[in-house]
Amino acid sequence: MQPQPHLDIESMCRLGQVSRAGFYRHWQEHEPRAEETELRARMQEIVLANRRNYGYRRVTEELRNQGWAVNHKRVLRLMQEDNLLCLRKRTFVRTTDSGHTLRVVLNLAAHMKLSGIDQLWVADITYIRLAEEFVYLAVVLDAFSRRVVGWSLDERLDAGLAVAALRQAIDLRQPAADLVHHSDRGVQYASGAYVELLLEHGIQPSMSRAGNPYDNAKCESFMKTLKQEEIYTRRYRDRADLEAHIGQFIERYYNRRRLHSALDYRSPEQFEQNLLQPLAAMPVASMSFFRQEGIYRPDAGRQAGEAPR
Repeated sequence: MQPQPHLDIESMCRLGQVSRAGFYRHWQEHEPRAEETELRARMQEIVLANRRNYGYRRVTEELRNQGWAVNHKRVLRLMQEDNLLCLRKRTFVRTTDSGHTLRVVLNLAAHMKLSGIDQLWVADITYIRLAEEFVYLAVVLDAFSRRVVGWSLDERLDAGLAVAALRQAIDLRQPAADLVHHSDRGVQYASGAYVELLLEHGIQPSMSRAGNPYDNAKCESFMKTLKQEEIYTRRYRDRADLEAHIGQFIERYYNRRRLHSALDYRSPEQFEQNLLQPLAAMPVASMSFFRQEGIYRPDAGRQAGEAPR
């Protein structure tokens, strides 16, 4: 429950001559799912605002500072369910395949200059709040064309969510063995199941540097676009309704129709189709996404009929 703009919950309880704890107990008894959904949303905000450095004790204290009457055991349980617990670096190392630890943690994408599709994929996970539950979305993008090549939606935030999106991308694109896959350092991407699937298809894993969210800026940009242009513009009945609309947004709008300034104002699908044109008919072009540049034509400014230099 959100407090009024100029009257917080504590003030309202004082005016109503009820305790704050009693207010929350009454709310929890009559609207348990709405209360828990709001609590989990506040926990998400606190954890993300503090870069996942807060454990359940600090989160509990912050919630209490905001007026929540909440037990630390409940906070711990919800943080475990939503994968919000503070993760130590050594925990991350233990979740990877011991034969590929160095390959997983290295940031290979930072040294790449892309020249075509299926050279670098980027992946990320975000959460979407419905009226009475959270669902999680995992996506895989082609970094050169910005096309979403795989996505998955689930109530559980575990490795299976990320694996489903990766499998969809592999089935769709059938990439060559020199592909690099870049993600953050989340446990889903470091899990044995995920790393095994990458290596099974000859895909090299790459991960962002610790504490540097800009390494995965392309995926972050897509998530922002999805939320601003789809998620925040409508109310969904349930997960099925959300899934149908996300599928329509990704497949029919974002991939096929939405123009990108980084692609010279073409959609990802149109951009990829242009790449398949005969080389003689294609304009000479090069691209560097790492500087967020557009497509540059070396022949720009050349006089009509003048031969290339």
